[in-house]
Amino acid sequence: MQPSNWLESYLEKVSASCEEGRQAVEYIRAHRIKIKFSRARKNVGAFWTPAGNIHFNTVHHTPASVLANPRGWTLLIHEVRHLQQGVLTALSVYGELDAWQYEFRVYQRLTKSKLDPKIAEISSLPLNWERENLHRARGLMQEIAGKGYRADLLPLYPLHLEIKYWVTRRKPV
Repeated sequence: MQPSNWLESYLEKVSASCEEGRQAVEYIRAHRIKIKFSRARKNVGAFWTPAGNIHFNTVHHTPASVLANPRGWTLLIHEVRHLQQGVLTALSVYGELDAWQYEFRVYQRLTKSKLDPKIAEISSLPLNWERENLHRARGLMQEIAGKGYRADLLPLYPLHLEIKYWVTRRKPV
């Protein structure tokens, strides 16, 4: 299959899978986001770039595998969520928690499968500004993905809110 045919088939599959998929594909088309395949650390399934590209990790994924598998669709939905959040939120534990929860809600609905207990726990955490909650989310992310998933390098809040917290010691509202 030609790359442009593959991409169109893939976007159609994601769009047809669910409302979140349709919205993600609309966002991709409106913002001319490129979807690529690149090698990355084994603890990463896919990633976004500030230039507005989404890369699937070739350690785990091929064009055929993401086309055929709901996991490949929900990973795209996850990465689009980060692009929608903006860089400051996407590069925070809060942003990661939001994207993980969004992705796995969709995945569970599409597959009707029971989630791994740790993924079920991360899915059940409240998406809020409680630092203890975000610390727990960070820990679960690394338990699920491995220590090479460097959530420990991210601030708990989006950077501008993290700085404000350290100056004022007040959570965002």
